[in-house]
Amino acid sequence: MLNPNLKNLLHGHMSRYSLVTATAKRAREIVDEANREKTLLTEKPVTLAIEQFLNGEYKIVEPEEIRYI
Repeated sequence: MLNPNLKNLLHGHMSRYSLVTATAKRAREIVDEANREKTLLTEKPVTLAIEQFLNGEYKIVEPEEIRYI
C-alpha cells in the first residue's frame, strides 16, 4: 500500500480537496489510456497517479478562489 508523505504533495497552499480531485481525474485518464491501448495495469491507477505527481510528471493547478478554503 502506498503511503506517501502528504507534505510533499501539499506544498504551498494546496488543499487536500484539490489533491484528491486531481488524483481521481488522473487515475481515470490512466484507466482510459490502458483500455484504449488494450494493456493490463499491474498497479492500481490511483497509485500510479500519486507516483506521477510525486515524480513531477504532472502538476496540480489549483484555482485561486479555492486555494485558501
